[in-house]
Amino acid sequence: MSLVEVRNLTKHFALSGGFFGSARRVVRAVDGVSFSIAKGETLGLVGETGCGKTTVGRTIVRLYTPTAGSIFFDGTDISFLPEARLKPFRKRMQMVFQDPYASLNPRMTVGEIIAEPLEVHTDLSRREREDRVIKLLELVRLSREHANRFPHEFSGGQRQRIGLARVLAVEPEFIVCDEPISALDVSIQAQVVNMFEDLQQQLGLTYLFIAHDLSMVKHISNRVAVMYLGKIVELAPSNELYDKPLHPYTQALLSAIPIPDPQVEAERRRIVLKGDVPSPVNPPSGCRFRTRCSYAMPVCAEQEPPLVNVGAGHTVACHRIVT
Repeated sequence: MSLVEVRNLTKHFALSGGFFGSARRVVRAVDGVSFSIAKGETLGLVGETGCGKTTVGRTIVRLYTPTAGSIFFDGTDISFLPEARLKPFRKRMQMVFQDPYASLNPRMTVGEIIAEPLEVHTDLSRREREDRVIKLLELVRLSREHANRFPHEFSGGQRQRIGLARVLAVEPEFIVCDEPISALDVSIQAQVVNMFEDLQQQLGLTYLFIAHDLSMVKHISNRVAVMYLGKIVELAPSNELYDKPLHPYTQALLSAIPIPDPQVEAERRRIVLKGDVPSPVNPPSGCRFRTRCSYAMPVCAEQEPPLVNVGAGHTVACHRIVT
């Protein structure tokens, strides 16, 4: 059963009004995205910077109100719930932010940061909150001595652990991980990812894992969705996607993953995309990837390719594949 399901999710941001009464322009950050995430599953979400990954995550947990479409959490449509009715869902779905430096209040101690959601969502006494904070610190492999320190006294990896402890304080079922390792040293990234996996096993968590590091996404994800300019262009089980990528954009992304073996790296064909990503204010007609695709056909400019299941849970949006 799906814990999270989004149907035709759309989020546009209006720009400032035009001159002399001209129509207002909008940034089409997310433009009709659909997928589901089963309980206990990790769905990886990858794509270039600016493709809409973070906006998808923020909209699902209702930090943004969607422009259109539906968000179902455990069978309930939360797309446009008012804040009073949304509050019970806040503790069930949380978000780990990308920047561990900006996501923590520098004027609060670590203990105060982790205890804050407990004050909002629980009736625990002060002593019970303090005990809970210590347990959470130990859960993310920190110690009780850290509770009285301030965020600036910690490394990036430790700050991300503190942010995760704050998220776990209210015992969520679903966590959006918005590039939680991109700001960390390479030596720390594997430790943090392993911690996410261990906590998923212990607590039965469900993840939407947003990242740029495609090799890390393969390691942690059950399925992977590939986004381009506000659209999902391919979605498949992790091994299936990495072994048999079908969309030209996915093939280009995977060809850029570094390979430790120099001989294999030298023999591999690197796919270099030409041109820049088009503006989400004025995306291309039809297939949005066609302006950079070496396989583009006339139909690609005329019709938007639907996301079609080609077998084994593998879906792709490409006229070359589905026609």
